[in-house]
Amino acid sequence: MVIDDSKTIRRTAETLLRKEGCEVITATDGFEALALIADHRPDIIFIDIMMPRLDGYQTCALIKNNASFRHTPVIMLSSKDGLFDRARGRIVGSEQYLTKPFTRDELLGAIRRHLARAA
Repeated sequence: MVIDDSKTIRRTAETLLRKEGCEVITATDGFEALALIADHRPDIIFIDIMMPRLDGYQTCALIKNNASFRHTPVIMLSSKDGLFDRARGRIVGSEQYLTKPFTRDELLGAIRRHLARAA
């Protein structure tokens, strides 16, 4: 799943992942994502930090506080690369932090790393 209010980022990530054979669900913000997560139960979630209504930190915390999704890997996406942002992502339960613009290899590497652990 890719959650980002930027259509460009959503489309880029979706295209990269579909080319690798992944099924991709997208959402524009945390509220939309939470409903889709319950319905589709994604294996991994990429989530933008800065979004309207419900930001990435809040969305990640809600995902991780739900027993059904506590072990679903959440990868934070942000154009900010500060230590504070990375630490805050860890505090709310994210497994990794990728800086935008991310590369195909970074996206696929995150999937390999976190889904290999879950298997």
